[in-house]
Amino acid sequence: MLYVCVYIYIYRCPRIIIFSTYLLSILKKMEIFQQILLSTSGLLLAVFMVACSPPENHIKCSSTNTNCTITNSYGTFPDRSLCQAANVAYPTTEEELISIVAGATEAERKVKVATRYSHSIPKLVCPDGQNGLLISTNYLNRTLEIDVQSMKMSVESGVTLRQLINEAAKAGLALPYSPYWWGLTIGGLLSTGAHGSTLWGKGSAIHDYVVALTIISPGGPEDGYAKVRSLDESNSTELNAAKVSLGVLGVISKVTLQLQPLFKRSISYVVKKDTDLGDQVASFGRQHEFADITWYPSQGKAVYRIDDRISSNTSGNGLYDYIAFRSTLSLGLAAIRATEDAQESLKDPDGKCASAKLITSTLVNLAYGLTNNGIVFTGYPIIGYHNRLQSSGTCLDSPEDALITACPWDSRIKGEYFFQATFSISLSVVKSFIQDVQNLVKLEPRALCGLEQYNGILMRYVKASSAYLGKEDDALDFDMTFYRNKDPTKPRLYEDIYEEIEQLAVFKYGGLPHWGKNRNLVFNGALKKYKNAGAFLRVKEMYDPLGLFSNEWADQVLGLKGEVNIIKEGCALEGLCICSQDIHCAPRDGYLCRAGKIYQDARVCALVSNSEQ
Repeated sequence: MLYVCVYIYIYRCPRIIIFSTYLLSILKKMEIFQQILLSTSGLLLAVFMVACSPPENHIKCSSTNTNCTITNSYGTFPDRSLCQAANVAYPTTEEELISIVAGATEAERKVKVATRYSHSIPKLVCPDGQNGLLISTNYLNRTLEIDVQSMKMSVESGVTLRQLINEAAKAGLALPYSPYWWGLTIGGLLSTGAHGSTLWGKGSAIHDYVVALTIISPGGPEDGYAKVRSLDESNSTELNAAKVSLGVLGVISKVTLQLQPLFKRSISYVVKKDTDLGDQVASFGRQHEFADITWYPSQGKAVYRIDDRISSNTSGNGLYDYIAFRSTLSLGLAAIRATEDAQESLKDPDGKCASAKLITSTLVNLAYGLTNNGIVFTGYPIIGYHNRLQSSGTCLDSPEDALITACPWDSRIKGEYFFQATFSISLSVVKSFIQDVQNLVKLEPRALCGLEQYNGILMRYVKASSAYLGKEDDALDFDMTFYRNKDPTKPRLYEDIYEEIEQLAVFKYGGLPHWGKNRNLVFNGALKKYKNAGAFLRVKEMYDPLGLFSNEWADQVLGLKGEVNIIKEGCALEGLCICSQDIHCAPRDGYLCRAGKIYQDARVCALVSNSEQ
């Protein structure tokens, strides 16, 4: 076997580190083996260690807090633009925040709020033009109050999910459901409707556990140009708008959440064939409180997460440290990306499928990063306290190491570079959507191996929400991550299949977008799918009549000005538009605009032979 396993003990945090180092000089002579091992996930070149370069500040200024640019944690927005701002403010108290909003309002400046790690893919954070103001919540990161008796916790909006989970646990309390990535701030995840997975209780979205919040919006001269609104369930109309706001109502300064007593969970993963997946999804979500499913369509497999609340007296100290969120060697990531680029340019689906099988089988065998005691996985079930199992992201934790290691998507290195398509489909029609995807796979069995290189399709459960821009129905959320070329003019392998799945989900089945992810096309006509859209827009008009907290992207998505489509040469390749002409694809490479294979209303960029042109 051509790899070396190195076991290292780090005294600061005892942990077994398994690092698979492949002998590249030998593998160059073994092309197929190399394609398998140098997979796109970074899994087998991951360094599971404490040391790592933490993410950089995504706001950069040419002089002290002035003449600034901002991007997201991936280093690029859907249209690859770089957003500019005249300056950035870093308030440390609510009083300072009020003063900053007042000054911007009096000057009628555009304002957007930036979070610590800037994980949203769309252009939520961009102020229009070059004269806008960015307000960073980096230093609004304090826990304000924990009332153990009422089980309520109040925090500033810049508190990260990890901070919230840890501080609640110290008090014997728990946020019952959460996203799986803890590098989100409370203000950011509320603005985008971020969620975990459940059909139980109020559902998996954190905003449905908000009982009060304070938001600072533009005001008139009589308000000192800043209006401070304290919302709770007594003014539900405004609270339901502010719970998921896309950042267009103002700056959230603090949030109060309803928590629960800390509890334990029992987790097991079970791999099955996907032949009856469509029949199983609805009942599975109701059977298990924290259920989710990871789907590998090209392999015909689904991994069911059997995950339930159990007695706290049950023995076990399990830990979840998801492998894809751990530190990874930058050199390894560069080799992985080069191999993925080669597979795409050579149109090598067999190489992609081979590496996908290795990736997914390794993840399954390693329980995706679950351990029974925080060190090693010995078998199911994994039993542990909820705060140790609900979320992870250890690549954020550590001191600078000169980029020897990093989070896999860190834009400062040649690492992962991808698209994400994430949408929720009502449980009433989800079976048909799954069957349509399966029918596409039957036509092109290797088409979705590229998804499986990024660990397939994560399927999480969400419930109908009282938030005006929350979920409309009990639904299943599909999260797909796939290759993005550094060259925006180059099509992907099986470009048409990925585009057809997006259009099936969003248009045929009325899928709702995840507000913090997705390419532009998924937001086409999105607001019309929300029955309370009008109520949200009325609150927006009341809070910010001048639209100072809005930007071009938000106005387009909310149907106020223009369309979210960007029509230009090659726009469909980047998801900026749905093709209507060949020029929107890549005609020089043989990719032309055609109808979908099973969804005839879809318009996709398909590879067409000369005889078919």
